[in-house]
Amino acid sequence: MFFASDNGGPAHPRVMQALLDANAGYASGYGADPIMEQVRADIRTLFEAPSAEVFLVATGTAANALALGTLCMPWQTVFCAPMSHINEDECNAPEFFTGGAKLTLVDTEQARMTPDALRHAIDAEETRGVHGPQRGPVSITQVTEKGTVHTCAQIAALSAVANDYGLKVHLDGARFANALVALDCTPAEMTWKAGVDVVCFGGTKNGLLGVEAVVFFDPADAATFALRRKRGAHLFSKHRYLSAQMQAYLADDLWLDMARAANAAGQRLLRGLRQMPDVQVLFDPAANLLFFDAPRATHARALAGGAQYYVMGGDPHTGPDGEMLTGRLVCDWSCPDESVDGLLDLLRG
Repeated sequence: MFFASDNGGPAHPRVMQALLDANAGYASGYGADPIMEQVRADIRTLFEAPSAEVFLVATGTAANALALGTLCMPWQTVFCAPMSHINEDECNAPEFFTGGAKLTLVDTEQARMTPDALRHAIDAEETRGVHGPQRGPVSITQVTEKGTVHTCAQIAALSAVANDYGLKVHLDGARFANALVALDCTPAEMTWKAGVDVVCFGGTKNGLLGVEAVVFFDPADAATFALRRKRGAHLFSKHRYLSAQMQAYLADDLWLDMARAANAAGQRLLRGLRQMPDVQVLFDPAANLLFFDAPRATHARALAGGAQYYVMGGDPHTGPDGEMLTGRLVCDWSCPDESVDGLLDLLRG
């Protein structure tokens, strides 16, 4: 009953087989392998973007930080949500790879930036000449770090505000597939058709060992990415092992099948939690990630019964039994119904 993170789940067997297949013989390095050529074509087709520039890196932090470093100058600021991954979980990597750019935090509703709040934040910057940060790109997280999902219209509204100021838009899509399945839309509709300039198309949280694709829809925006990737030590010499993972991910829509499975498990959990009188679901989860408040005794019982997930707001084993603490649950593609039902039974007591 593992619900701590979708990073903790296994890689899909088809991905492992693709690595074994790619391991035969010799192949050019640094992204010149023939598998990468096919991956590039497949991603361009998937996003309906024949001119897109496509790069692979091994981690979501590298994808976000290098993409933002390509779009943002050191004297600029990135506009993002307070709970965005780039603000809370990347150890200042975006600041490092941008050469020192600032992050400006934008107020949210249900963990989603609103157009009015974004406009207010942008207006407040670039007001002090050389003494303050200049306006830089807008970063949107999809799925948000609180489990909510931006609709395509909401992404378009945020992009429209960014465009009013001539700013680029970055989409952190670590859980891109989960959001896409939840919205039942196309990759193009959730990205460049909604005004996104670069997307980090995640795979690590959705059944890969460790691969993210960075997709620039305007090749001009990608002019320095390859150099930054190499300088930042994120260009793999044996690149074919990244390429093979992504090729398997895209083949026969495996990436969508895994996201559907993870989302289904998450929504099964959600339905069960909403039937418990002493549990309150937080935010409006639409995919495979959710938060809930429950008494300390409820968390302690679930953890003692073998469930693994994060509890926030206090020690789940020390303190008043009735004190409400927050649990974070994430389902991966391999999460079986038995695990979901087992956790729900423990929480019910």
